[in-house]
Amino acid sequence: MKTLYFDNNATTRPAPEVIEAIQPFLSELWGNPSSMHVFGGGVRKYVEQARELVAALIHAEPAEIVFTSCGTESDNTAILGAGTATDLKPNIINTRVEHPAVLGPCLELKDRGYNLIELNVDEVGQIDLAELDEALRLGPAVVSVMWANNETGTIFPIDEIARRVKAAGSLFHTDAVQAVGKLPIDVRRTPVDLLSLSGHKLHAPKGVGALYVRKGTRIKPFLLGGHQEDSRRAGTENVPFIVGLGRAAELARNGREEEQARVAALRNRLEAGLLQRCPDSSVNGDLAHRLPNTLNISFEYIEGEAILYSLSDLGIAASSGSACSSGSLEPSHVLRAMGVPFTRVHGSIRFSLSRYNTEEEVDYVIARMPAIVNRLREMSPFVTRGG
Repeated sequence: MKTLYFDNNATTRPAPEVIEAIQPFLSELWGNPSSMHVFGGGVRKYVEQARELVAALIHAEPAEIVFTSCGTESDNTAILGAGTATDLKPNIINTRVEHPAVLGPCLELKDRGYNLIELNVDEVGQIDLAELDEALRLGPAVVSVMWANNETGTIFPIDEIARRVKAAGSLFHTDAVQAVGKLPIDVRRTPVDLLSLSGHKLHAPKGVGALYVRKGTRIKPFLLGGHQEDSRRAGTENVPFIVGLGRAAELARNGREEEQARVAALRNRLEAGLLQRCPDSSVNGDLAHRLPNTLNISFEYIEGEAILYSLSDLGIAASSGSACSSGSLEPSHVLRAMGVPFTRVHGSIRFSLSRYNTEEEVDYVIARMPAIVNRLREMSPFVTRGG
């Protein structure tokens, strides 16, 4: 059975161009880039070329890019590294809808005695900037606000948030894992100090990511040992995947606007079709400020997990939220923070598209979803039936 893949916020298919770029570094150019001899040291230039390509995607300087193993490591390095870089215990400020890779290190700092402030969100998942200002008045802070939410696609006003954080003299980190490659990002214009990204969210392999560290920003290394990555991240560089990330960044930079416009059109087609053909359904998130590829939709009175199993039986892959929370019976912490009603929060699923989705795939989902929803509602104890 062919798989129709609509779970690209969890992971993306590695681009064929990326796979091709990686191959020589698995078979021929397998030396250690830190070696003194030509065979190993000659690989170093390819790591630096990839660094330049990743930097260009977000308009950074190559020296400001630190390669990591994933977005989670980048987030942990940013938050723990910034929070412990001084003898002070600054306030830690985040939002209630952050990814677990941000919530985890923030809670770790709280356990170490730091003051953790979690900003609330409204019904579309946006923070109140006045609440942020009030939190910043409490003293020096490390602030972490995601660029775009992985579950709903809601895009935060990072430019304005960053300006307020910097005006208060605090340090600002953004988890941009879902935004990089989909949205225009220019760190020359947006005063973020730290920015996390992940390769497998933009058609590079799993197991590689990067952390942007603005020149002059002090953080403690998360991994200790050798002097790789300018002593900011110990461990032999994963050359094949770093090269793959560079190629993926190059592809994203060259075709982003056209590609994301096409993906947004497909998302809108899917959204309109499902809302029209499935009564008592509604979209979650900020419809005016949303990632072009993301649709989080609730079908009232039924369980999202049951929908996903039914879709999977038809070869359709979707999600109920964050891949890092799959297997949990707890409803989405993002939707709960937004105040989504009980009958909707449990019946929410996420479709996330990529350059490889087609109109035919979208229409296939639209055609089959009504039967799934109707069948599950017939079985649901929450539906009031006449008679």
